[in-house]
Amino acid sequence: MQYDFLKAFPKRMKTVGLYALLFSNSSQKALWKECGFETLAEQLNMVFAVLLYIMEQSLKEEACTMDDIGVFVDTVNAQHFRKDMSFDDCLVLADFIVNVVLSNEGRTMYFAASDFERGSSEPLHISYVANTIVYIDREVRRTSYYLTDDGYSLLLGTLEVESNLKLTIQELIFQMHLEKQSYDKALDDIKNVFNLMQIQIQKIREAMHRIRRNVLDYRVDDYERLLRDDLATIDETKEKFRHYRDLVQSRVREMERNRVDVRALLPEDADKLRNLREIERYLSRVIDEHQRILGSHFDLKALYTSELEKMAEMSMVRRFSLRTELFDKVLAQPAALARLDAFLAPLFHRDPRKIFNLRKITEEQRARQGLEEEVTTEEVDFDEEAWQEQMARLQQEKLAKYAACLALLLGSAAERGTVDLSALSRQVEEDAKKRKALLPDVHIFKEVMVELLKAGVIDIEALRAERASYIGEETKDFRLSVMILDLVDENPAWGRILFVEAHKLYGAPPVVFRGVPDGAGGERIVRCSEVVLRVQKEGAKEYGV
Repeated sequence: MQYDFLKAFPKRMKTVGLYALLFSNSSQKALWKECGFETLAEQLNMVFAVLLYIMEQSLKEEACTMDDIGVFVDTVNAQHFRKDMSFDDCLVLADFIVNVVLSNEGRTMYFAASDFERGSSEPLHISYVANTIVYIDREVRRTSYYLTDDGYSLLLGTLEVESNLKLTIQELIFQMHLEKQSYDKALDDIKNVFNLMQIQIQKIREAMHRIRRNVLDYRVDDYERLLRDDLATIDETKEKFRHYRDLVQSRVREMERNRVDVRALLPEDADKLRNLREIERYLSRVIDEHQRILGSHFDLKALYTSELEKMAEMSMVRRFSLRTELFDKVLAQPAALARLDAFLAPLFHRDPRKIFNLRKITEEQRARQGLEEEVTTEEVDFDEEAWQEQMARLQQEKLAKYAACLALLLGSAAERGTVDLSALSRQVEEDAKKRKALLPDVHIFKEVMVELLKAGVIDIEALRAERASYIGEETKDFRLSVMILDLVDENPAWGRILFVEAHKLYGAPPVVFRGVPDGAGGERIVRCSEVVLRVQKEGAKEYGV
């Protein structure tokens, strides 16, 4: 299927159908206007009030007859809606809501939902209420109404969960599916978690935009609510999802270790393995989104504080006319120039943000328009085409350094199966050419190692399939996945590499590189954690061998 986001589409449309059929059965009914309910809002408020009453009676396991519902409608109308209705009219309205709006006059209700995976339309059965026979005082036979599962889903969906609890609930569901090894459902859950975190970032950006536009338009309550959501997200995601990622990685390695050939897995096991790898990828993206939320949280806090301070300062500014308050008074009484320091004293109550050059006061000030015209007519000897060619050449040289560093790492790992950074450090010390390739400068080496550790496990075949499915512009910056694919294709001697894994060894001593260029003509000492790089080739008996 081309669009993965359309999976389980009928499940989404079931929620939509619950509301759609309810509105369809309720609208364009003359009885509403006869009872005085003119607007759609009043009609729906009464319908949902009746639904809540039926749910309350169902939860208490008490009878809910038509007479009971009529009494409830009469009470609600007298206290809130205040329509000109008698008790008999309320009984008629209660019967209409239950038997017409909620029960469709006894006819079965279906909502057609498109199933994009099968290429067909699936009819979804919808039922809000059901009834049963009860006996009042063991003698009088009555019909009692209660909510069905669809009715409960409809009402529970209307009570919005607080935004700071959505992530917690979704994380608990993900944990439950992960423990039960329902990896297909766990994949949907972690996608929802990722979407919630992206929504949180969008909220922060929108808040910053509103603050920049007009800080008075952004209420303190909104700011406190957003900060509370940010802190809840920051506190609950990083360590938990790192643990989940380690757990998923261990299960992937276990499944691959138990099978000699990964491609010979049973279809069920192959789906589990594929879902686990996809879960691992989304967990890495969730951890990255955590860092973005953390940075945006502090940016929002600093921006809001700064804008409020500026607004407070503006309220204290007193504006005056230099001509009437200074020039005219000085001309009328030149002796006042001896006390000019009293006029300028407010300028020195605090350190000025910019250097105050007294010589500029006595210089002749030219009009801004004339100055701009003079600047625009100035001739500058600048060859734009040559400059662009030079920038392109420098960018290509920089990318070549990235490629050389990554090629040395991958080549060593492909040759041995597993290679650690300490062994490479000893190897490059004996070969100046390899040292220059591995350590072109501090920033390039650091970025390559950080991107490898951030990726964790890289599925070469998945990257190749993804690149074949999408057409994108050629990037001018360093992209780990793109460069790894290019290097693997350019070096067939490495063999057919399926996976690349990079992780730290926390108990090992750090690896020290001395005399590494810093890109500005100097040299630095680089201390790096011990990193192990593994590759799996086609036909290998065990992952990482």
